[in-house]
Amino acid sequence: METLQVKDKKFAVSIPEREILRQVKRVAEEINRDYAGREPLFLAVLNGSFIFAADLMREVRLAAQVSFVKLASYEGTSSTGAVSEVIGLNADVEGRDIVIVEDIIDSGLTMRHLTEMLAKRHPRSVEICSLLVKPENLKVDLDIRYRCFDIPNDFILGYGLDYDGYGRNTRDIYTVVE
Repeated sequence: METLQVKDKKFAVSIPEREILRQVKRVAEEINRDYAGREPLFLAVLNGSFIFAADLMREVRLAAQVSFVKLASYEGTSSTGAVSEVIGLNADVEGRDIVIVEDIIDSGLTMRHLTEMLAKRHPRSVEICSLLVKPENLKVDLDIRYRCFDIPNDFILGYGLDYDGYGRNTRDIYTVVE
């Protein structure tokens, strides 16, 4: 079992890169089918989704745009429960089809905040696309139309996800091992 030490924690590979890329391609194909003939705006949530968003966009075969927003709700290994908008949305979304691209949906509070913020700007539609979802930890109801993996409520890193800023640059996804 391949392990990785990051700060004070040890991690083991839980989702290898080849499986990640296979699921990213599958989700992109669903988006290509569902948005055929339309021009969606992909709204990637920084920092964690940057690798997922890049790989996803390389598989999207639509006339599409991408923009970024940064929302924060994590500190260390757990969600704080408070969401703060760090970098705001600068794209006009009125009448647009929006696909939010997120690395992980844990409690769902960040995503609820973002979808409520977008609703005030009157988009045509808003769909959620997440690399990872922790269904057991969701605190709010969300319609997550596009998802690559449902995972247990473990702390993970890699492929854009981090532990205090470290570990984003791995190709695989790792789960903490105590």
